[in-house]
Amino acid sequence: MSEITNGAPIEPRSQEWFGGVGRNGFIHRSWMRNQGFAPDVFDGRPVIGIASTWSELTPCNAHLRGIAEAVKRGVWEAGGFPLEFPVMSLGEPLMRPTTSLYRNLLAMEAEELIRANPLDGVVMLTGCDKTTPGLVMGAASVDLPSLLITGGPMLNGKFRGTDIGSGTDVWKFTEEHRAGRMSTDDLFEAEGCMARSAGHCMTMGTASTMAAITEAMGLQLSGSSAIPAVDSRRMSMAQIAGRRIVAMVEEGLTMSKIVTKESFENAITVNAALGGSTNAIVHLLAMAGRLGVELTLDEFDEIGKAVPLLVNLMPSGRFLMEDFYYAGGVPAVMRELRSLLHLSATTVSGKSIGEEVLEAPCYDREVIAEWTKPFQPAGSGTIVLKGNIAPLGAVLKVSAASPHLLKHRGPALVFDRNEDYIAVSDDLDLDVTADTVLVVRNSGPKGYPGFPEVGNMPLPKKLLQAGVSDMVRLSDARMSGTGFGTCVLHISPESAAGGPLGVIQTGDMVVLDAEARLLMVEITDEELAQRMADFEPQVAPATRGWEKLYIEHVTGADKGADLDFLEGRGGSAPSRHSH
Repeated sequence: MSEITNGAPIEPRSQEWFGGVGRNGFIHRSWMRNQGFAPDVFDGRPVIGIASTWSELTPCNAHLRGIAEAVKRGVWEAGGFPLEFPVMSLGEPLMRPTTSLYRNLLAMEAEELIRANPLDGVVMLTGCDKTTPGLVMGAASVDLPSLLITGGPMLNGKFRGTDIGSGTDVWKFTEEHRAGRMSTDDLFEAEGCMARSAGHCMTMGTASTMAAITEAMGLQLSGSSAIPAVDSRRMSMAQIAGRRIVAMVEEGLTMSKIVTKESFENAITVNAALGGSTNAIVHLLAMAGRLGVELTLDEFDEIGKAVPLLVNLMPSGRFLMEDFYYAGGVPAVMRELRSLLHLSATTVSGKSIGEEVLEAPCYDREVIAEWTKPFQPAGSGTIVLKGNIAPLGAVLKVSAASPHLLKHRGPALVFDRNEDYIAVSDDLDLDVTADTVLVVRNSGPKGYPGFPEVGNMPLPKKLLQAGVSDMVRLSDARMSGTGFGTCVLHISPESAAGGPLGVIQTGDMVVLDAEARLLMVEITDEELAQRMADFEPQVAPATRGWEKLYIEHVTGADKGADLDFLEGRGGSAPSRHSH
């Protein structure tokens, strides 16, 4: 039942708890039996932990209890012993100041719980966008056989005969309301039409992006990530996943054997073809760090240059995840990308990527384009900019930007805090034009803290009323994967860490040149050096708890914004006895 090495089976890790004779074995088994488990479940069969991010405070994950039950069915069928346990749930719609502040806390909690308990394999149940990378990071740090199941997207939103997408249409509708072109009653009606089923955002936001690229990395069963949350096939897939994790334990197929440098390169390629979220970059860098895989920000640009946009989904296109699933989902995209992929990369199924996707059909070319007829040309995904504003890099999602702004020169209008800009954004006398470059700083990992999604600042009301729909915006913040606009994000080093974004002044001329990968301010090196010498970074005050630990140890966006003492794997060896 266990991995065979030199002709002898390896005893399941869980037997260090349940196989003991004497006091400790008595304690471990006896108290578990108060749940009604039969005595023979402790006989050495694989114990499968089901790490669930279920919470009613996380609307996107509120249906995961049902998925957990489907997983359990599969585990029992395959001869395993399933045990569900809760981990921190991160709900983007409700949590303040930002769920990204807590991604690393989830990862830390998951790592400690997996290591501390009698588990031989782990199934991760996720949905809302930070729960996926957080659990993957935690499980990677322990490196047991691990399989991911995302909760699936909501059904398409429907408003007055048209499809509407979560997040993307929120930004559109609320801006229309600010401009006076949409009534409060209309806005309230749309609110009830958007999130009409269980599941996470059905646009290609960060939740859908992380679901799709973890499938591309081989961490999910092929074809599973896009199944709508309420589609019965998601439950079927969860049951199959329960069976498969037992086999993975028996095969000794740990996460580090699946997720390699080639897996990350496949993920970057697929993300570019999807028009995926800029947040995927931060999460992939952090995940790579946990696995000891060398991955740099520049590689996202280098790999992305060769990849066309093949998927016509909001915010870069017009369709939604439900349509994407019916069209063929991730396997259909990967088949189109086969010339760019590492097809020999392993998946949780035990098969290679090539075996999983080379016969994958596409049923709708309006949603998933052919390689020879892309929706946007190669290089339309997320690019990396550098210059005297961002010496360690910044990112820009080309597919969600306005073409006429991809080469732009304009005067900066600078705000030290996002709240400072919001306070004046409706002022019709604000000194701003369509050429102005909005700059908001102190919004990075240390500066906010937590790295919030405020980088797609709302346009000044004055410009909205004049019909302006986009302008260049710079920040050390993130933006929602559902967002759009010519928004330069993740500027590194961030202002609070002493980055040069902190010394830009209102009126400075800023140059953005996407083709040249350039972001700079037109001042002399001598002037910049003098400003930097006089600069005192604004570090967010924190006196206690997680926030204090986070600020003191978080790395920059260019490194994945993980905690500096959590890079690499800690292993699965259990600690000393508890009694």
